[in-house]
Amino acid sequence: MTVVDTNVLAYLYLPGEYTAAAEALLERDADWAAPVLWRSEFRNILAGFIRRGSLTFGQAVAVQGEAEELLAGAEYEVESRQVLELVHGSDCSAYDCEFIALALSLGTKCVTMDARLRRAFPEVAVALTATRPPN
Repeated sequence: MTVVDTNVLAYLYLPGEYTAAAEALLERDADWAAPVLWRSEFRNILAGFIRRGSLTFGQAVAVQGEAEELLAGAEYEVESRQVLELVHGSDCSAYDCEFIALALSLGTKCVTMDARLRRAFPEVAVALTATRPPN
């Protein structure tokens, strides 16, 4: 199981620079998990795409549904105390620390492209681009 942050999900469903890396990660490990918070963050990303005219409302609804299907049964509540402890020891937001808290509680890594998160928690947070197998 791998915890993925919301941006990794966005890279998977919304074509961009890291889409191929997200697809490769999913191909290697389809057992993704995230804190329930991912839904709100993902909806906010989709809202931006709608407002910029990059997605229609119907496309955004479809993408949200696909992402929810991918994470069905793998969405977790995290303990507030653990999140606040992580916040206290770093300069990361509570939102970002939810992903780290979940990875720690599941005994796995958190895949992210957030450099601040990777610097603060190098033992848990790994770059999406670093998850590629060697050539």
